[in-house]
Amino acid sequence: MKGYVSMKKIGFIGAGNMGYAIIKGVLGSEVSKYSKILAYDMNQAALDRLSQLDVEICSNESELVEKSDYIFLAIKPQQLETALENAAGAFESSKVIISICAGITAEYIQSKTVSDAKVVLVMPNTPLLLGEGASALSKNDNVSDEEFEFVKGIFSSCGIATVIPQNKMKEIIAINGSSPAFIYLYAKYFIDYGIKEGIDEQACKELFAESLIGSAKMITDSGYSLDELIKMVSSPGGTTLAGLEKLREGKLDETVENCCKACTSRAYELSK
Repeated sequence: MKGYVSMKKIGFIGAGNMGYAIIKGVLGSEVSKYSKILAYDMNQAALDRLSQLDVEICSNESELVEKSDYIFLAIKPQQLETALENAAGAFESSKVIISICAGITAEYIQSKTVSDAKVVLVMPNTPLLLGEGASALSKNDNVSDEEFEFVKGIFSSCGIATVIPQNKMKEIIAINGSSPAFIYLYAKYFIDYGIKEGIDEQACKELFAESLIGSAKMITDSGYSLDELIKMVSSPGGTTLAGLEKLREGKLDETVENCCKACTSRAYELSK
């Protein structure tokens, strides 16, 4: 990765599933050649999981912030205020703060750290654990292009990373942050149907999962629009059209919109 010639210290406040996934992504990428990873978590089990990795464990948030150039806030939004208060005085304007806390604004982080803090907001998702994550990123004006590219490179190392406007970071949560759970629920209902019909659960799971993978590839790689892709599967008078009719009768479009609106509304409620 161009420009990453100096050793960078990347610290993680929070080493749960998402923090762990990002750490694994960094250690498995070219970024690891130019970086040192540090971590702190109040949960000892989360730190124990890092024992086999090349990670320096810190004793508290303040120590981690003091030692790090890039600081990941990989904790729940409800835990953020306490974590930032515990590190009060350790933050400097030269450090880059990366928050994956849903709904939290750059302005709030600045109010709890330093007024001219460099803040990158990221909405990742759990498929980062498999190197297949989808992360949306934005930054405030204090972050340089080089610093932002470095952060973007970290998330690109375990999936794809897309830049969006800072004022859309709450709306994007339903699209990529929470959407895996919505997809899992959708998958569960199809697999449950197969089981009720006497089909082996593992067979249902494998077939439906591979259909999701293939369909996703068709969306990204085929060059066809979503409407065209639907039409390609829908023979006149066939089984697919019969099923689509029921989904439309059930107002799937309204249900999905309401789902996304509820997700976004909750992000604004968490917003600080």
